[in-house]
Amino acid sequence: MRFPFARVLSRPLVLAVAATAMPVVSAVPVSADSVVVGGFPVEIAESPWAVALSTRDRFGGTRAGQFCDGVAVGPRTVLTAAHCLSEDVLGAPPDQVRDLKVITGRTDLLSEQGREIAVRDTWVNPGYDSVSNSGDFAVVTLAKALARKSVVPMATAGDQAYEPGTAATVYGWGDVTGAGDYARSLRGARVHVLRDALCEQAYPGSAEGTYRADTMVCAGEERGGHDACQGDSGGPLVARGKLIGLVSWGSGCGRADSPGVYTRVSEVVNTLGGEKPAASPTRSSGGA
Repeated sequence: MRFPFARVLSRPLVLAVAATAMPVVSAVPVSADSVVVGGFPVEIAESPWAVALSTRDRFGGTRAGQFCDGVAVGPRTVLTAAHCLSEDVLGAPPDQVRDLKVITGRTDLLSEQGREIAVRDTWVNPGYDSVSNSGDFAVVTLAKALARKSVVPMATAGDQAYEPGTAATVYGWGDVTGAGDYARSLRGARVHVLRDALCEQAYPGSAEGTYRADTMVCAGEERGGHDACQGDSGGPLVARGKLIGLVSWGSGCGRADSPGVYTRVSEVVNTLGGEKPAASPTRSSGGA
């Protein structure tokens, strides 16, 4: 797999390690007012299921340790990208990261809004292929439950929300310019579900990855400009009030010839329906 922090090479869209790396600089020109590129401010009350993954030990306190995003699909269940929980990103297996937490109900990462909840369990899809980027999802189990209103429903196979041309929104706290300028406050970007053929043409199979329509969703704008970016990995792509994708990978930020690639949530539903995450040892990390 490529270096996991540089979206200009490929996305896994995690944040660079604050203590050991300089901010990621992309050579790709993008909109200066972007977030998730081409974005706008979002209050967490409008999207309470959007959460941030945090470890200050690994990523420092500048942005409360945020390095990836996630989405609450159950009172104790958060989905994120499998690559977010890799040892390359965390520096250790996730069950050995003592301060791994999920930040909920917080618009500004440095505010006292919301809660920081300890992670009880993690489960990474065993079918995740880091070469093609297929199956890029993981399940995080919270030590304390969220309110039901903080949960978003998941779209299943055949849902109209997957139809090309459908308006969607991607949410995150990632890079706002493609040049290592990370947002403190939650942002959203309006995109559209695109034809699989566009991503198949952009990613036919290379060091960047391979687009697979059965496990991935293509989204963005054909002319570019609106997109997820570095630090948005695992974040939600929502259409028609349902979760349809998780930010996964791509090339550049907001480029016309490189749409965003998202994990297809209907495939997540199918996988978890037949293979429930196995329980792992309970964490002893703090948090409320």
